Amino acid sequence: MNPSNPSHSRSSSVASVLTRTQGFLRTQLWVWPLVAALVLVFLGVWLRVKMEGATKQQIADTLQTILNANTEALRAWSVTMKSDAENLAEDGRVRELVAGLIQQTKSSSQIQATLLTSPQLSALRKHLKPMLDRRGFSGFVVLDTNFMVLAAMRDQLIGMQRPPGNAEALASCLAGKVLVTQPFPSVQMLQDQRGNLRAGVPTMFAAAPIRSTDGQIIAILGLRIEPDKDFTRILATARAGQTGETYAFGHDGKQLSESRFDNDLKRLGLISDTDDARSTLTLELRDPLVDLSKGRQSPKRRTELPFIHAVSGALAGHTGADADGYRDYRGVLVVGAWTWLDDFNLGLVTEMDRAEAFRPLHILRIGFWSIFGMLMISAVLVYVLMRLANRLQATARRAALKARQLGQYALDDKIGEGAFGAVYRAHHALMRRPVAVKLLQTEKLTQSSAARFEREVQLTSQLTHPNTITLYDYGRTPEGIFYYAMEYLDGLTIDRLVKQYGAQPEGRVIAILRQVCGSLAEAHAIGLVHRDIKPANVFLTQRGGVPDFVKVLDFGLVKVRDVPGGAELTMAEATLGTPLYMSPEAVEHANDVDASSDLYSLGAVGYFLVTGEALFDCLTLGEVLMHQVKDLPVRPSERLGKPVSPDLEELLMRCLAKNPASRPANARELDDALARCRNAADWTRDLADEWWRKFAAVQSEKTMVTTPPVAK
Repeated sequence: MNPSNPSHSRSSSVASVLTRTQGFLRTQLWVWPLVAALVLVFLGVWLRVKMEGATKQQIADTLQTILNANTEALRAWSVTMKSDAENLAEDGRVRELVAGLIQQTKSSSQIQATLLTSPQLSALRKHLKPMLDRRGFSGFVVLDTNFMVLAAMRDQLIGMQRPPGNAEALASCLAGKVLVTQPFPSVQMLQDQRGNLRAGVPTMFAAAPIRSTDGQIIAILGLRIEPDKDFTRILATARAGQTGETYAFGHDGKQLSESRFDNDLKRLGLISDTDDARSTLTLELRDPLVDLSKGRQSPKRRTELPFIHAVSGALAGHTGADADGYRDYRGVLVVGAWTWLDDFNLGLVTEMDRAEAFRPLHILRIGFWSIFGMLMISAVLVYVLMRLANRLQATARRAALKARQLGQYALDDKIGEGAFGAVYRAHHALMRRPVAVKLLQTEKLTQSSAARFEREVQLTSQLTHPNTITLYDYGRTPEGIFYYAMEYLDGLTIDRLVKQYGAQPEGRVIAILRQVCGSLAEAHAIGLVHRDIKPANVFLTQRGGVPDFVKVLDFGLVKVRDVPGGAELTMAEATLGTPLYMSPEAVEHANDVDASSDLYSLGAVGYFLVTGEALFDCLTLGEVLMHQVKDLPVRPSERLGKPVSPDLEELLMRCLAKNPASRPANARELDDALARCRNAADWTRDLADEWWRKFAAVQSEKTMVTTPPVAK
């Protein structure tokens, strides 16, 4: 091929590969179940990836929606709590009573006793109680600007200076802020979920500043909220499935709301296994690195474990979702979404077990893979059945050949065999006419051999010149054997003629070449280029009493000029002919040859007949192709070491010109030029008859060569 045109070479190679693949799939039907299985595998993997991706996105969206809903519910509840605290802090009676309490602390050295016995405290409790009950608060506390407890629903905190938790949580109210605190452990004795009084019960406040009549902040009013009744309930407004939960946590990574898995946490040892133990304010949201619910032990101490993925993300200030899965504080694989709320100074996480989240996909997978498995089993069964059918068909083919019967033709003797088939001398079962039958066996079928076989029949059947081999029939037997029948030839090829009898007389050479010109002229006239003219494809026989009758064989590499698809069929086989007879343009541009290329090859055949030798003496294919492109052959007279008629020698050298324009214009012009050669009439019919009588006398058996030589 021409290296100067790499794009053409690449496109031709691609076309060749596609054509071969198409032919292979067309003939090797057993491959189709395997192809179907591969397609099913690809579709299965593709659908699984797509379904899993869509499911993950849907899960992430659902979790984010739940998280957003809980966030908005928390904000709405917080606004209500703040509004209630602010309204009560601005109540005139509350202001009056708190101002009285402050005044009493300034005039007494026994502050706690004074406050406990003051009428303002009892009046304030009486005034606030119905309001607190109506709005769901479980108590209250009033702190002065020094964080001393002026009043509370119970006596325990009265007079206490900066009670732990209360002071820190409510400090920002002194700057005029209305707030809802995070849950924190109570200092005073409060009832837990079981009604037992104890300290450390989770509590939180809605707080607002109390101002004097002149607008100065004189105290802080805190309304106690039970987290389990309000805060946790708000976060449970929306949950995902049976395992979903939304929980809050603080900067220290401890849970601020109650987990729905408290009983499991006690069993796993994450919280104390006591009746009053709770996850709120005690559970550290750390990744145990293993699934504790399966009885495994964490490889590290609790304090050495990292926070779970969602908590780490929220503490870093990120809002996100993870539908791939991560371990929660139990070590169970979950999917979740998280955020950090600056206005509450806490993080929120919404999670559900990954197994539950992906249960619909799991069911879909089971259904899909069940169907896929059945299809795969079906494909395997089809494959096995087709392979069995192929074996049975091959057995039938062997039986047919063994029975020496191929359709309507009875096979006699095998007279040739190649890589992909065989040639038999045969006769028509009814007409008894001797024929040569060429067959191509399916188990040896390739794209190129099948294409050549079919094209050879189709194209050769269009030719009617007497010097072109005649085809009688073409078909495929029920056993799958491709065959065609052609005229039976008794004689020898030019290749055998020269190798057995040496260089031929000039008159005989001219007579042979002129008959080949007649065959080529017809082919060229209808747009066919033979592309494989060589001594093995020119057969010499006797026909109808005419000696030295030429038959041109092997149209398997014929190129149809200007017909779409012809290039792809012939290109891959372009070098199947003997390179010593290929034209320079066939070497460089195998797809662009024309009729002039056949004339070059015919000139090389004439050179072989005259000299008894090929154009070049080379050992390798590369050397032959290089000489064909670059070097002129030695003139026949020099090669023989004796004179050759100048007109014939010159005509042969014209045919062998590297430039196609320097060759004869067409086969008819070459035929005319051969007819004008001085020795054209030297080979008479009498000489030819005498040669064939001698040839017949030395032949112990007939030799037949048909077209093309089988599957080279």
